[in-house]
Amino acid sequence: MAQESTENLEKDNIQEENTSENQENKAEELTAEEQLQEELAKEKDKFLRLFAEFENYKKRTAKERIDLFKTANKEVLEAMLPVLDDFDRAWAQISKSEDKALVKGVELIHEKLKSTLTSKGLELVEIKAGDNFDADFAEAITQIPAPSEDLKGKIVDVIEKGYKLGDRIIRFPKVVIGN
Repeated sequence: MAQESTENLEKDNIQEENTSENQENKAEELTAEEQLQEELAKEKDKFLRLFAEFENYKKRTAKERIDLFKTANKEVLEAMLPVLDDFDRAWAQISKSEDKALVKGVELIHEKLKSTLTSKGLELVEIKAGDNFDADFAEAITQIPAPSEDLKGKIVDVIEKGYKLGDRIIRFPKVVIGN
């Protein structure tokens, strides 16, 4: 009986050792599993950040490309502005002519030039005498004594028209301000 109880004790000890080893192995497996899950979560986070960064890059380059297309013809349009100014001055004189055929022909050419430039994105900066002066939208050439009290600090005359291409002003209007 003593021998049986010793054998039973040894069996119990062996079972306890096996159980504790199994529990330790499970704990190690859980720890390894948890470690793998943490690593997976870190990699997912890195992937999502990289993906978001790439999406932002694509949006930024697409916007830059659109802006480039909008302003690609900027140099050509800037070179055409003096021609348009000369044409406007010529039109002012020709429109006073008695020759109706000449007036009509020049008017058609003038309108065609303006509509072509407008179709390419050129817009006139709307500014006129009596408007408040804003240095962000006009260039003051000089100041003169205001002809009336209500024109002090305001635009008295527009010397040269201003133009913009899209949202950007490519030539500021040149104005005279009342002092």
